[in-house]
Amino acid sequence: MRESRSLEMALRLEGVDVAFAGSAELALGDLERAFADLVVIDLMMRESSGLHLAREIRRRYPGVRTVLTSAYPLGQRQLERLDCGVVGFVPKPFDFGDVVDFLRAKASSPSLRSLPEPD
Repeated sequence: MRESRSLEMALRLEGVDVAFAGSAELALGDLERAFADLVVIDLMMRESSGLHLAREIRRRYPGVRTVLTSAYPLGQRQLERLDCGVVGFVPKPFDFGDVVDFLRAKASSPSLRSLPEPD
């Protein structure tokens, strides 16, 4: 959760309009009230699976792009097999500058891509 809040602050500092949701239920409620270009979802969530949330977003809001993040690395082929509609993957830990650039690119490009793992 701390890393999520840090990413939220980094995006805000870059001028990105950000909403943070602490659960899948809150995220879906936020999407019900306001459109989002892109949703970043942690693969490992407390009460729900990040994959379940990504699939639910794709079903309910097909115009919203999703990106997964996790300390568990996923390759391109694995992302495609998950069939959850994600357009990218960000491995943890991440460099905030790289993630901000990557997310901006994902918000405007529907192609599936992963941010390279840190050295």
